[in-house]
Amino acid sequence: MQAAERSFAIIRAFGQRHQMLSQAQVAELTGLSRATTRRFLLTMEALGYVGRDGRNYFLRPRVLDLGYAYLSSMTLWDVARSQMELVVQQVRESSSASVLDGTDIIITARVQTQRIMTVLVEIGTRLPAHATSMGRILLADLPPAALDGYFSKIAPEPYTPRTVTAEQELRNILKTVASQGWCLLDEELEEGVRSLAVPLHDKHGAVIAAMNVCAHASRVSAERMREEFLPPLLQAAATVDKHTTSKG
Repeated sequence: MQAAERSFAIIRAFGQRHQMLSQAQVAELTGLSRATTRRFLLTMEALGYVGRDGRNYFLRPRVLDLGYAYLSSMTLWDVARSQMELVVQQVRESSSASVLDGTDIIITARVQTQRIMTVLVEIGTRLPAHATSMGRILLADLPPAALDGYFSKIAPEPYTPRTVTAEQELRNILKTVASQGWCLLDEELEEGVRSLAVPLHDKHGAVIAAMNVCAHASRVSAERMREEFLPPLLQAAATVDKHTTSKG
């Protein structure tokens, strides 16, 4: 158990901000001793999960096998992707699905629209839950104790002048999101980008994922997103939920 814990801690140390790390940096980020870090890095290198360029280590594509094993075990994503494709055909904007992981969301499915100007997001991308429409959908369903735990771990960062960072204001927003069943985010993560998200449920009615549509603000107004994008997005989510329920 401890070996698995340490291996995953090392994998999580890498990311968009830490694509290349020295042995000392990995040790500092994981809290492991340098000797332990060196032993695990050498083992992971031998297994093909990390590579090395001089003194620096980096993740190799084989790490994706871990994520794909998770995704392939859940037919939810197959159904979600097929519904996302239908939504994209209708609204001509890109769609993503995600799950909550700690204080972030992780993109688990993505259907890109065919446009010259699109919002670039890839499977595996991590985004801050507080500043994303899908993140707020997922946070809104957390039990009170879990939500308290979430706020105890973060100091919400402003990504644009519009980003809501005050805890009480975020809590009020989450109550509204939970009540209405959808979330519209207006240029809070990136200026010029709006997103609209809805929840995906398991057979017990708990929110297990979120699905969204994302568009440039110069092209699509908030009002249009609510009036034209929300109905097909809700219909797609209902179809995914029906499949999940039937599988239960």
